[in-house]
Amino acid sequence: MTSSTSSAAATDTAMRFSVQHANDSTFVHDGLRPYFEYRDLGIKDATAGKAVMHVIRAHAGHQLTGEWHRHEVQLQIVYVLKGWVTFEYEGQGEHTLVAGTCVHQAPGIRHREIAHSDDLELIEIVLPGDFKTFTD
Repeated sequence: MTSSTSSAAATDTAMRFSVQHANDSTFVHDGLRPYFEYRDLGIKDATAGKAVMHVIRAHAGHQLTGEWHRHEVQLQIVYVLKGWVTFEYEGQGEHTLVAGTCVHQAPGIRHREIAHSDDLELIEIVLPGDFKTFTD
């Protein structure tokens, strides 16, 4: 181990190894939007709250609100696994994200969802793990 590796390990003592298999977890409806289901990937616990990462998928039978909102975050990344979703970003216009699309949502950018496919599934990574959402 080099001194820089040793130093990094000492700095991140709250970080720990984590692995989560799809068969060992479930999707729940306790997230920010009722029209989505969320599968926690264990990153919030593994990073002592420094980040959160989850899989989000469309929840059948629920309509989206399209409400403008913003998040108080340091980093927010969305990567689409399956299906499509259309967002509108303030100052950036509408963007339809499809499987393989990656978006960095700048901290605090106002945005809203316009529509999504029934089979939508995406990964979202956010820092910090606990963040505030505003609808102003």
